[in-house]
Amino acid sequence: QVQLVESGGGLVQPGGSLRLSCAASENIVSINVMGWYRQAPGKQRELVAVIGSDGTTNGADSVKGRFTISRDNAKNTVYLQMNRVKPEDTAVYYCGARRGLVDYWGQGTQVTISS
Repeated sequence: QVQLVESGGGLVQPGGSLRLSCAASENIVSINVMGWYRQAPGKQRELVAVIGSDGTTNGADSVKGRFTISRDNAKNTVYLQMNRVKPEDTAVYYCGARRGLVDYWGQGTQVTISS
């Protein structure tokens, strides 16, 4: 199985920046799609951004222009650069991956935006 470990979460003031990392246990070149998702208390989990094996990216409208997803194949790591964060970005952020017919999830990392 593919193991995913998120890191980089924490407490950040509105307008600040944060970079989340997702380290995969296997070569991410073999993983078709990787992405970041988030779930706030009382809300459904939502897609934040995804990146394909070809480097194509897509993101939710609420984060476009502020968040950037990227991948470093040599490090088997996917990143989410979060800039100009807002209080509504507060959530548990999960890394997800799809390889073949199987989906994998990380344990999540808490991101809290507060003054």
